[in-house]
Amino acid sequence: MFIDIADIFIRSGDGGDGAISFRRDKYVSHGGPDGGDGGKGGDVIFVVDPSMTTLLNFKYKRKFAAGNGAHGGQSKCYGPAADNLEIPVPLGTIIKDKESGKIIADLSKTDDRYTVLRGGKGGKGNAKYATSTRQAPDFAEPGMPGEEKNITLELKLLADVGLLGFPNVGKSTLLSKVSKAQPKIANYHFTTLEPNLGVVAMPGINPFVIADVPGIIEGASEGVGLGIQFLRHIERTRLLLHIVDISGIEGRDPFEDFRLINEELKRYKLDLTDRPQIVVMNKVDLLFDKSYMDEFRKKVNELGYSEVYAMSAATGEGVAELMKMCAEKLQSIPVVDTVYDDDEMYIPEEKHFTYEITVDEDGVFVVSGSFVDRLLHALNLNNPSHLRYFHKVLGNKGVLSDLKEMGIQDGDSIRLNDFEFEYYA
Repeated sequence: MFIDIADIFIRSGDGGDGAISFRRDKYVSHGGPDGGDGGKGGDVIFVVDPSMTTLLNFKYKRKFAAGNGAHGGQSKCYGPAADNLEIPVPLGTIIKDKESGKIIADLSKTDDRYTVLRGGKGGKGNAKYATSTRQAPDFAEPGMPGEEKNITLELKLLADVGLLGFPNVGKSTLLSKVSKAQPKIANYHFTTLEPNLGVVAMPGINPFVIADVPGIIEGASEGVGLGIQFLRHIERTRLLLHIVDISGIEGRDPFEDFRLINEELKRYKLDLTDRPQIVVMNKVDLLFDKSYMDEFRKKVNELGYSEVYAMSAATGEGVAELMKMCAEKLQSIPVVDTVYDDDEMYIPEEKHFTYEITVDEDGVFVVSGSFVDRLLHALNLNNPSHLRYFHKVLGNKGVLSDLKEMGIQDGDSIRLNDFEFEYYA
């Protein structure tokens, strides 16, 4: 089953909490704090696996979570960091933020790897809070939480040559003749239900990858037929072979088919119209009036396409010559990395522990935000030493100065989540 789009949920690991511990060795008086730091949570990393060809692995498993860091221990023992979670994906996978649709990473090289989410940092143990004036801190820092995100994986096949054309013009037949690919071939429309890749390896030429894209028809760029599902797979190709049934055996006008396909490419993405394109007249063995090839070639030349080639995929006539021509042209067509506009790229928000101060209807100054959550999680405010540290942090982080600017007076109440106290300068 060919799957080229998948939505998944990913989460990095939480950092381990710092430990609260005191040295209790015999004959060692006043051993002091020895709580170790917590370990870092695992990152979520996407890596290219060249052996994968589809996103089928993500059809049934859609949630991926890295491990959490271990908590710190006594004797200043650090908690071990969690292993990173590496998720293999096929070459050519684009990672997008599901909510915004913007691109996080494009894994288009065989050794590409990208860290999408980073694990939470481990919390400090109480040994790190010891000072000359606070020699026995009985509090520690909690680990930082991990991150989570819904993302979309989108696969765009990497091929040197892409086969274009209406259904039943002979694309699959050509692919089966020039490579070891075995696409399903039959005399009815939409036989090819998924893209097929093959490697052309013939004596005297450099091997290259060729892709058969399922039939694109009029209206494909607007969702008609199968084309819209697979137009993305020709975006990365360096050279296009536009296959036309020159025999007209099905009652269609070959030139009109050629024109319609190029119109669909133009509507889908303008830069595809600038891709080098060789027009291939297929099924010449079934053409009764050979002079029509000259008429077709003239019309195509008038549209700006100078390279028009004749062949018969079924009999093999002209196929080897066409492949050699493709190999020669590929030598002069550079492999260009896809460049995205700034507005297409996802820019992660910087993580800051912030706070906000508001005044409720009862005149209580309410301090809220991630800074408050983290501070209260780390401390036991029923403990006098914790409470002293709590007030020191509020002063160091600027919370008290902001309250003064807002006009707080002695006796006014301050609330941080469920903890409320009165202010006195």
